[in-house]
Amino acid sequence: MMYEHFDNAVKGIKEKLNNDPEGINARKKYVLELSRLGRKLYSKDETIAWCGVTAPFDLLSAMGVTSCFVEFVGAMLASTQTAGYFFEEAEDSGFATDSCAYHRAVMGAVLKNAMPKPDFIIGTSSPCTAGLAIVENFAHQYKKDFFVLNVPQNYTKDAIKFLAAQVEEMTLFVSDHTQRPLSMEKLGMALENFNRSSQLLKDIYDLAKTKPSPVDNRLLRDFGVVMPLLMGTKAGVDICQAFKDELNHRIATGWHHVSKEKTRLMWIQNRIQHPFPMDEMLDDLGAKIVVDELNNVTWEPMDPDNPFESIAKRMISIPFSMDTSERIRLMQNLAQDYQIDGAINPCHWGCRQGTGARGLISKGMQDINVPVLNLEIDCVDSRNLSKGQIETRVEAFMEMLS
Repeated sequence: MMYEHFDNAVKGIKEKLNNDPEGINARKKYVLELSRLGRKLYSKDETIAWCGVTAPFDLLSAMGVTSCFVEFVGAMLASTQTAGYFFEEAEDSGFATDSCAYHRAVMGAVLKNAMPKPDFIIGTSSPCTAGLAIVENFAHQYKKDFFVLNVPQNYTKDAIKFLAAQVEEMTLFVSDHTQRPLSMEKLGMALENFNRSSQLLKDIYDLAKTKPSPVDNRLLRDFGVVMPLLMGTKAGVDICQAFKDELNHRIATGWHHVSKEKTRLMWIQNRIQHPFPMDEMLDDLGAKIVVDELNNVTWEPMDPDNPFESIAKRMISIPFSMDTSERIRLMQNLAQDYQIDGAINPCHWGCRQGTGARGLISKGMQDINVPVLNLEIDCVDSRNLSKGQIETRVEAFMEMLS
């Protein structure tokens, strides 16, 4: 079923792109590559690793492994409105309804044999212990070997050395399971692609700072958290170039001046995954999400001569791995760089990390005179959605900002 879903998506998007070869279609190209990744995950012809969110996907790609973080599938199930069936399976098996719905969805899919069987599993302590627990559960369900990367929250020489040693050990773990040694030439190419993508991301995010911004409420949604799945590849470079070209095109044609930008917003953490008219609601109110918290380049360029140390530095430097005070400092910098008027924080039901920091985040943003709207909403499970209440609160927040 899932292979057919991704295969149909690939065919449909390719047909649309072929019918408009000169079109500006960055988002379509991005979704096409993600659909190709999904098809590979479900093809039964690949070496598969299910991973935590912050795993080094460029390194795994260089080793011939098709890998993905499990929350990607949870979001996909929510967006296609098929998650409910899997929630019920997980809950009937004892998973609490107040746990993270990303994880409940994929656990239900595992129990229903709707997830491809991995060759091995790589967990990461960042961003959350719940994510680590769910991939450990995967390992038990599939009876597969499980490797854990413990990601420190402090960016120090000792922390980098500690994580770099784990990353190097992980390559031996992967080689043992694939019977293929790490090719330093392929890893060097992957890191070069990662660096090229990173520079293009910086260019994209700089263009998004333009006032009025050439982005809309959909163009870069969930971009920063999902792109690492592709950034060690040539396709990742091409996608980033397509987004940069599209933003330049919008500026050159004056699109951004007619886009009705009255209010500039930041979106904190991840977007709402199930069908919910947030983008349309904000469009109607003249509000534009010009920056997502995770759409940010916080790492140094990769050094091919010191690959494991470079990967460790990158893993520690992203917001998911930081302590809350450092994460808030980055948000404050983004708010000032993008000249935002307010921020929306969907306090995802069951996310101890995100919801637990809501008070500190609101206080930190208040310190620079940026109001925050905290929305109590499950970003994946729509069964308890109070649509009218959310709409009323968003409208009131926009009215306050204006």
